[in-house]
Amino acid sequence: MIFPSKQRRMALMAQFFSLRLPVLRRLAPAIVALVAIGGVASAEIAKPPVSGSIAKFELKAPRAAIPDLSFKALDGADAGYDTFKGKVVLINFWATWCIPCVKEMPSLNKLATTIGKERFAVLALSLDGPTRAKVAPFIRDKELTALDVYLDDKRAAYGKLDVLVLPTSILVDKKGREVGRLAGEAEWDTPEAVALIRHLLDEN
Repeated sequence: MIFPSKQRRMALMAQFFSLRLPVLRRLAPAIVALVAIGGVASAEIAKPPVSGSIAKFELKAPRAAIPDLSFKALDGADAGYDTFKGKVVLINFWATWCIPCVKEMPSLNKLATTIGKERFAVLALSLDGPTRAKVAPFIRDKELTALDVYLDDKRAAYGKLDVLVLPTSILVDKKGREVGRLAGEAEWDTPEAVALIRHLLDEN
């Protein structure tokens, strides 16, 4: 078998790449886009940590934007979710007559205190209807000052978010998408719960 000389081989290689260079140039933007999308996708699919006290937390994939939510302030004024736009929000559905709800409220308050209210909020939506007059005194007596407490006495938000039981906590990311939910009572002042919230705060 006769092999071409070194000079001939170099010439053939140069010709090979010169023929394909225009093709590579045309493909370059697509390649860059794919790499960028891959980076975004890998960031998006990094699962938030769920374990320990919040092991019952059910992640939602893919995340979807929550519907527009309207509710009432304790003084009866109209309010809505737009108030919390850009924040990580833990929406907690509760009522003063719900024993498991009352039990977990102090841990929710401690979570809000630990994380701080600059980029995070615990939105406590009370389903108290005829008993709504009890909400403000309850919050005051229990010193739940770190919670953002509102009334969902007509159960509009409750229905839009397909909540079935009390208490239920729904976690929403900075882009207004549901991350997941936990139906039932939980301890929210644990390292696991704090880690979950901080994971979302660190997301792009």
